[in-house]
Amino acid sequence: MQINIDQTHWYDRIWAALIFFTRLPFWRLHQPPKACYATVVEHWPLTGWLTGGTMAATLYFGSWYLPYSIAVLLAIVVRLLLTGALHEDGLADFLDGFGGGGSNRERILAIMKDSHIGTYGVIGLICYELLLFAALFAMPPALAALTILVADPYAKMVTSQLIIMMPYARNIEESKARTVYRKISVKAGIGLAIQGLLPMAAYIWYTGMRWDLIIFLPALVMYFLYLLIWRKIHGYTGDCCGAVCLLVELSVYLVVCTQ
Repeated sequence: MQINIDQTHWYDRIWAALIFFTRLPFWRLHQPPKACYATVVEHWPLTGWLTGGTMAATLYFGSWYLPYSIAVLLAIVVRLLLTGALHEDGLADFLDGFGGGGSNRERILAIMKDSHIGTYGVIGLICYELLLFAALFAMPPALAALTILVADPYAKMVTSQLIIMMPYARNIEESKARTVYRKISVKAGIGLAIQGLLPMAAYIWYTGMRWDLIIFLPALVMYFLYLLIWRKIHGYTGDCCGAVCLLVELSVYLVVCTQ
């Protein structure tokens, strides 16, 4: 019997998000109804509390016993293992598609769906990881850990706006994950804002960072990427969401480095 989304429980939806966005074996404990996977973006920032928290703890406590550069590298590796490099894969596909597809919508979508990585993807991932390492290494361990803790869910909250701003670029049969996210309701949007802004508000209060820069500049990055995506393919894909999420998160770290 097929279950409608509205018949599912909130905890099943959160569980589905944890299964979808991490590689931890949550599915062994409980398998939520398939319909719940259409709502995973609504709890995306909440998974960022887990992935960001794990990465932050690895960096901070690792710096007690290891050279700081190694602690930063280890934190990055831990997140890659925790997420299965899900968003990094999206970034590589995004860069390959938009870099090599020109202005041809169908070609861009075909390249992004291809499992092979191209030149744009390789170079882009190298540049991204180097910038991520450099930005975190430029901060003291405590500040870097706190920033990771808030940047991860905030970036996911900001990126989720793509689901509101444009339609899915493919149909469900062409989706790599066989999942199309449902449109985000007002109630879900409020939930997203709480998940992403609550840690950020506490961070700004505690650190005294300029709230205008740390909130609006990453949002501006998302908006310019939205314009690019809309102009090229007139809709979002999972790869686009993963790429935008990482670039928005990176912009938070770069903003903090300038203050």
